[in-house]
Amino acid sequence: MFDPRVTKLADVLINYSTEMKPGENVLIEAIDVPAEITVELVRLAREAGANPLVTIKSNQVLRSLLQNATEDHMQLIADCEAHRMKQVQAYIGVRGSTNVAELSDVPDDKMKLYQSIWWRPVHGDIRVRKTRWVVLRYPSPSMAQSARMSTDAFEDFFFDVCTMDYAKMAKAMQPLADLMEKTDRVKLIGPGTELAFSIKGIPAVPCDGKLNIPDGEVFTAPVRDSVNGVIAHNATTLYQGVVHDNIRLEFKDGKIIKASSTDTDHLNKVLDSDEGARYVGEFAIGFNPYITKPMLDILFDEKIAGSFHFTPGAAYEDDADNGNRSTVHWDMVNIQTPEYGGGEIYFDDKLIRKDGEFVIDELKGLNPDRLKS
Repeated sequence: MFDPRVTKLADVLINYSTEMKPGENVLIEAIDVPAEITVELVRLAREAGANPLVTIKSNQVLRSLLQNATEDHMQLIADCEAHRMKQVQAYIGVRGSTNVAELSDVPDDKMKLYQSIWWRPVHGDIRVRKTRWVVLRYPSPSMAQSARMSTDAFEDFFFDVCTMDYAKMAKAMQPLADLMEKTDRVKLIGPGTELAFSIKGIPAVPCDGKLNIPDGEVFTAPVRDSVNGVIAHNATTLYQGVVHDNIRLEFKDGKIIKASSTDTDHLNKVLDSDEGARYVGEFAIGFNPYITKPMLDILFDEKIAGSFHFTPGAAYEDDADNGNRSTVHWDMVNIQTPEYGGGEIYFDDKLIRKDGEFVIDELKGLNPDRLKS
């Protein structure tokens, strides 16, 4: 018998996030996850009258593909994946992990082939731009360990986060999106952080469970050359299988001119991937009330209540485009709750959030006590 929470989650993905309709096609991509969630997605897709396509994948197999890849081989895979993606109206990516560092020893040149030939054209250009899509991580002992929780406690946390009332959140976040679209100057203040930039003229996009589960952010992008100052990120981050702490970035006229972390060499290799990697493609404010600490999974960490993230690399071309292009998109998270040292966000010199709590009336509905009630 299935855990009823699995059925509830599958229902959110089929009937809320992707809104599947009779006769439509949906690609379900299951990576290192148990069969039960995929089975329920198939069942509920058919109940909605949709046609599910299923791909079962493994990060361990992906590692082998990447380590042994040639450019021609990678192009063949990309062509096959692109053809399939073009056949569907929706995509659901359920991504688990038995080892968060599985890809950590893939050589840089092979990872660049993967990102530029396979991942970016298929997922960046087709999935993101031409399908209704949603991506989520699925609970595993590996994720529980990263979150420093027992497996059972983590599963309870996971289902609380992923099946919360996203329709209620959607209403509460609209005033923040509206305010961001009226804002020119942003200032971020916190321990080791003093950063200023403009978001004038760039759309703000509310994220309410339609694209990611879990969700809970509004994102935009800085005007590409407007970023100046220093930011010290206080959330541990994982990129290409490598863990980083204490990332510090110094900006001048939009460009990262100095970068350090607990693995400074790897950090700068990523930032030197291409010209756009040293510019920022996204600025977002997170407020999921059930997520309060980092767990080395960016789909969770970027939604931490009281956080923001600032993202070296590509902007979202069809949503909040500042013109920056890159194979990199690295969401780096800064938490401003008192437990993490506090901090402030100003829009056009007006304080809108202090120590992780929104302080102006129209945004107080996004504070944890209101979203949970």
